[in-house]
Amino acid sequence: MRKLGLIFAFIFGLAAPALADPVEGIWKTQPGDEGNFAHVKIAACGNRICGTIAKAFDASGKEIASQNVGKRMIWDMMPKGDGYYSGGKIWAPDRDKTYKSKMQLNGNRLKVSGCVLGGMICRGQTWTRVQ
Repeated sequence: MRKLGLIFAFIFGLAAPALADPVEGIWKTQPGDEGNFAHVKIAACGNRICGTIAKAFDASGKEIASQNVGKRMIWDMMPKGDGYYSGGKIWAPDRDKTYKSKMQLNGNRLKVSGCVLGGMICRGQTWTRVQ
């Protein structure tokens, strides 16, 4: 019985990477209002998608220390199929605003957009995959 348990653990352990959502990975944001940009690590959080700021960079591309590293940037995003995600929130560090958000994955590009005030004020960026 123990051998059977180990076999299942091994099989499911190998299958786990294949089950990863295609949006998972490290993404480079476009520069914010001040010219800085970030690398955001997107991963599953339960049955949803979340993203955390992994690194921050100044306008010249030099890595910088930032109080935003480690902060949640995307949360509660739900996969809808065909590269679409919605129902989540995104925090924009350059304006310290949180937007209702959606994302669309197209190869190594991720279009993120969000709105506040019932859709009256919207922003968007296209991120590129780093890893």
